Amino acid sequence: MDPDVARRVWQFAEPIHAVSYFAPETRAATDALGLRGGWMSYFGCRAAPLGRVGAPVVAATFYNFHPAMVARAIPDAWDRATPEQLLDARLGAVGDALERILGDEVRAPGLGRTAELAGRAADACETVGRALAAANAGITRSEVPHLALWQALTTLREHRGDGHVAVLLDHGVAPCEALVLQGATGRSPTDRLRANRGWPDAEWSAAADALKNRGWIEADGSISDVGARVRDEIEHDTDRLALGPYRSVGDDATDDLVVGLRPLAAWVMSAGAVPAANNMGVPWPPLRIA
Repeated sequence: MDPDVARRVWQFAEPIHAVSYFAPETRAATDALGLRGGWMSYFGCRAAPLGRVGAPVVAATFYNFHPAMVARAIPDAWDRATPEQLLDARLGAVGDALERILGDEVRAPGLGRTAELAGRAADACETVGRALAAANAGITRSEVPHLALWQALTTLREHRGDGHVAVLLDHGVAPCEALVLQGATGRSPTDRLRANRGWPDAEWSAAADALKNRGWIEADGSISDVGARVRDEIEHDTDRLALGPYRSVGDDATDDLVVGLRPLAAWVMSAGAVPAANNMGVPWPPLRIA
């Protein structure tokens, strides 16, 4: 199976998963529990499957956030709401957000089939060495189709992300360097990456200098030919490591999953529920490969 298959799934799964990060319903639900601010909401909800872990664990698994930024939210979040409460809050908020965005589509028979296919792929995830994937895989999925779909896509997304971190480490790309390289490709807005990941100017500049010394970015901060090749290698290896679940369910089921996800992702993006220029680097409109 071609690794590009994993990228096609990601292209249309990521917008649906990412609704949770941008939906006002998520912030409202965590505010009601006593969490303070959007970033405490984000770190608390995304880390909740791991349990009551400390800031170093969250910084390590999320990879590209400055540790001090994480420490402003964790472990304080756990003193305001338990991980179990946050799991319930994020799922309820996502459910409300998807109903608002998709309308009657959440009750369409085809969505149930897409949720079933995503669930099969999520169940096929090999989670050894993939902490975030394992934590999400251990959560009982809802019987409500659009909630089950989101939960399965979240497991698949974190499975891919855990593999991506392994590839970055293998290529010797440190957390801040990964952000600088991402910005240099133009896949994500550099200013937004800097603002939303918490790296001070001095550390950002040091990361940029390190990449320049490796010949991966040019003096003006744009990506070099060498850097572009390395970035392509990183993306290809990430796709390869993400391929296991789709190989397990087979070509036909994976193709059907993509067909089911495509209109849902388009609905999310056309509604502005996830920015077209985003920190995740998911392109919209889709690239040719999709």
